Amino acid sequence: MMMLKTISVCVLLATSFSVVKAADNRPNLVFLMADDQCTYSMGCYGNEDVQTPNLDRLAADGLVFDRHYATTAICMASRATVMTGMFEFKTGCNFEHGDMINDTWQKSYPVLLREAGYRTAFAGKFGFSVKSEPNGETIKNISQNFDAWAGGPGQTSYKTAANKALKAYAEEYPHSTLAYGAFGSDFIKESVEKDQPFCLSISFKAPHKPAEPDPRFDEIYRGKTFRKPENFGRENGEHFSKQSRMDRQFERFYSWHYADNYDGEMATYHQQVHGIDQAVGMISKALKEAGADKNTIVIFTSDNGFLCGSHGYGSKVLPYEEASRIPLVVYDPRESNSGRGLRCDALTGLCDVAPTLLTLSGLSVPDNMDGRDLMELYRDPAAKIHEALPLMNVWGKPATHSLSVVDGEYKYIYWFYTDKDQNMQPVEELYQLTKDPLELKNLAVNPEAQPVLQKLREAYDQQVKHWKEETVDYNGYREYGTLFDRQVPWETKARILLEKNVKNGSRKKNSK
Repeated sequence: MMMLKTISVCVLLATSFSVVKAADNRPNLVFLMADDQCTYSMGCYGNEDVQTPNLDRLAADGLVFDRHYATTAICMASRATVMTGMFEFKTGCNFEHGDMINDTWQKSYPVLLREAGYRTAFAGKFGFSVKSEPNGETIKNISQNFDAWAGGPGQTSYKTAANKALKAYAEEYPHSTLAYGAFGSDFIKESVEKDQPFCLSISFKAPHKPAEPDPRFDEIYRGKTFRKPENFGRENGEHFSKQSRMDRQFERFYSWHYADNYDGEMATYHQQVHGIDQAVGMISKALKEAGADKNTIVIFTSDNGFLCGSHGYGSKVLPYEEASRIPLVVYDPRESNSGRGLRCDALTGLCDVAPTLLTLSGLSVPDNMDGRDLMELYRDPAAKIHEALPLMNVWGKPATHSLSVVDGEYKYIYWFYTDKDQNMQPVEELYQLTKDPLELKNLAVNPEAQPVLQKLREAYDQQVKHWKEETVDYNGYREYGTLFDRQVPWETKARILLEKNVKNGSRKKNSK
């Protein structure tokens, strides 16, 4: 009997050891995200004026996605979507609305991966706070959810020394972009030495304004002339809704000097992206030197795009292509499609990041997530994982709040705000992106496009239904199910907006 027990224990220990060794062979994960980086800032997206050799090499080795979207084109909400795989109205997280609650955070990919045995790290702009519950206490120890931490609150700083968790790198890398590359390189080396699968997440501050490019790259674009996009300037935005002109995105065409100093602005912008490219090169080198390059998946994207003068707008937020469509490059050295320079025009979104990372680690994807596994497309770029995705904005002045739907070929935008003094009525916009990627022709006013318009209206109505059914019941999100409903009269919407304005005013007064 004793002999049988001894044998059983030995078998159990051997099995456990085998499971641990199998777990250690899981792939490593590197997720890199820029801030405000548009697609035309990279050579692999067709811009011959820029120098992004490391990103272009990553693209050649992996898969480039050409229809990838930030479902909310502003950083706080976008980052919450990345972490949780959920749309904004399910995270309840954005400026002017509120923070993420802890129950939601506990379902995020960093928490789930660490629970599953991954060594995790975060560096850069975290982007949101976590509260115990709606209107509850802020949880101050989020860094304890990671094995290594070089993150920061708010916008963080381009000066490495000004970021508390990054100070160790300040002497060698005074600009934070390369400091994040150094932090990531060290984490990779340490993780390999510990023989533990790792997930490294870096959220660069660049190229977010106010611009402070790394001086070591000052010569890269000095005196360079950049080609303007074909939809540059106000004359190419006259068909856009009046609602879209009611916030700072419109005036920034002038105040951010796209109108009168395009080359200077873009030289600074692209210089910051070049810094990111160099940091990506540092991380790629670290993976190779540590012997982890054959078992590490790298994902590169941005939290949103940027309107650098296209249509006469600046900044982001709006559902137009330059603001909402973003770069995405995925490289998995284990896959047979790697190294073939393939591209994918299937519809994808930032909601797909968390499900992809979880699936790669061998975990199941929670039902609450809206995203899908991007690796399905890596293995078959002609496949499809989404029929449609919503593009939403509930930040800023109410006139610019909108819900849109994109299906890969078409984009439908609905502007609900009405103002008789500004001569604004509800407006529809419809663009055939496959033939009109610059969004120069609004098909919603074309009688011949009415069948397509009706189809997209129905897809839009489905997104509104989804919002009503699944939105959180806090932070003011439920009302938008009514505001975005095409069938609800303006009088009802006006009352809702008035009530929201009174509540917001009271909240701001009590917070002083």
